[in-house]
Amino acid sequence: MKKLIIIPAYNEEKSLLSVIQDIRDNAPGYDYVVINDASTDGTKQLCEEHQIHFLDLASNLGIGGAVQTGYQYALQEGYDIAVQLDGDGQHPAAALLEMERFLRTDEEDAQKADLVIGSRFITKEGFQSTGARRAGIAFMCTLIRWASGTKITDPSSGLRMGNKNVIRLFAGWYPWDYPEPETIVTVAKCGYKIHEVPVMMRERQGGKSSIGNPLKAVYYMVKVSAGILIEAIGGKRK
Repeated sequence: MKKLIIIPAYNEEKSLLSVIQDIRDNAPGYDYVVINDASTDGTKQLCEEHQIHFLDLASNLGIGGAVQTGYQYALQEGYDIAVQLDGDGQHPAAALLEMERFLRTDEEDAQKADLVIGSRFITKEGFQSTGARRAGIAFMCTLIRWASGTKITDPSSGLRMGNKNVIRLFAGWYPWDYPEPETIVTVAKCGYKIHEVPVMMRERQGGKSSIGNPLKAVYYMVKVSAGILIEAIGGKRK
């Protein structure tokens, strides 16, 4: 089994070393690749100095473009499992071993899932985000369940593990802006199974949230809601 961790990184020099060390200590058997999304800080130099495996994007593509680059790399290199794990230190690498228990790697194993998501809201332990953001997440959960019939507790989670089906899907198509909720509907509509596992997440150790002010928060909700509705009425993307 070839297993890859995709780490999208935009200005993550303050947290990236600890993220890589966490992977080395707690996720044995996983390769990793940092997707440097044209960072303006010292992220690239940090990768070079510490011999961190990275792909350097010539221009800033945003989170969706960076993550899709990672999936394209995973497909090209023949990986069986691909993991999204943020470069800001929020996601514990130790959670991957538990997530892998629920991932379908044998096409005959109908009991397991094609996409496994780490959720902070199942046991409500660890960092829980703000009350306003949790209210927005609750709304997205309702919308996703209506659009796809899939019950999800943490649709904005960037900690995800997919098998070859998901790698192929996301390598060919991936939303460029705030992609996580929208892709849940896409995966479900393709007939792939989704499962969540509880994960105790941390506060970010570096970088800045892409939803940093009220105006961006409004844009986020409008954009994500529209994306979910479009995916709900659109065709399958297999």
